[in-house]
Amino acid sequence: MPPVPMSALMAPQSLPHDGDLLLRAADWTGQHALVLFLVSLIGLVALSWGVWRMASRWAASRRPLLSNPWLAFALRLVAAFGVIVGGAAVFAEIADKLGTGRRMGLADQAFTDALSRSVPLEALQVFAALTRLGDTVTLVGLCVLVALLLCWRGRIGLAVAWVMTVAGGGLLNTTLKHVFARVRPIHDDGLVQADGFSFPSGHSSGSVVVYGMLAYLALRLLPARWHGPVALLMLALACTIGASRMFLRVHFASDVLAGLALGLAWLGASVISIELARWWGRRRKRQGAQGERAMTD
Repeated sequence: MPPVPMSALMAPQSLPHDGDLLLRAADWTGQHALVLFLVSLIGLVALSWGVWRMASRWAASRRPLLSNPWLAFALRLVAAFGVIVGGAAVFAEIADKLGTGRRMGLADQAFTDALSRSVPLEALQVFAALTRLGDTVTLVGLCVLVALLLCWRGRIGLAVAWVMTVAGGGLLNTTLKHVFARVRPIHDDGLVQADGFSFPSGHSSGSVVVYGMLAYLALRLLPARWHGPVALLMLALACTIGASRMFLRVHFASDVLAGLALGLAWLGASVISIELARWWGRRRKRQGAQGERAMTD
C-alpha cells in the first residue's frame, strides 16, 4: 500500500453533514461557542438589568395603584404563569424533537464534536471549577444552610417552602431522566466525569431552581437596593453552570436547554404556590381581625 501524502492528512476533512443546514449551523456554533456564550451572557445580563430598571421606575410611578394588594398579587401571578408556560413549552418542544427523529440528536453531536476541537483547555478548566457550583453536594449544602438561616430568623413557613421547592425540582429531574433514558456524550478529557442519564441536565435545572429561589428570597428579605444585583448574579450563575455542562461535554446542548426550561417552569410553579399561600394566610388574618372587631363593637 503506497504511503499517504502528508498534505492529504493535513487537509480539512469533509463532514458528513455538509449538505444539511441544521447540522452545518450546529457545527459552526460549536466552533464559535465560547465567544457566542460570553456575548450572549453579557447581553442577557444587560437586557435583564434594563428591564429591571424600567419595571422599577414604572412601579414607582404607579405606587398608589400598586398599593392595592389584589392588583399586586395579580401581576405576580401573571408573571409567574408566563414563566411556567414558557418553560414548559420549550421543554416539551425539545423532548418532542428528540422523540420524532434523529436530526436533533445529530445536531447535538455535531455541536459537541465542534466544541471538542475549538475550546481551549484553559477555558475548560474554568468551566470545570464553575460547574461545581451546580453539583448535588453544593446544592444540597446550600439547601440545608439556607433552611437553617430561615428557621433562625423565624421564617419557618418560608424554610419549608424553600426545602420543598429544591427537593421537588431534584425529584422531577431524576424522574424525567429515567423516562427519557438518554445516553451521555463521550467526555474523555478527564476534567469532569458524570454518570447516569443525560436528558434533561440536572445541573441546569437544579441551578435555576436553587439560585432562582435565592433571588426570590432576596426580593422577600433583603433591602431594595440589593434586589437587582442579587437577581442578576443568580441569573448569571445559573446560565454559566448550565453552559459549563455543554463545554465540558457531559451533556448535549438540548439536555442543557431542556434543563434550564424545566427548572424555570418548576421555579415559576413554586413561586406561584408560595405567593398563593401568603395571600391566603393574609386573607385569613384579615377575616379574623374583622371578626374580632365585629364581636367587640
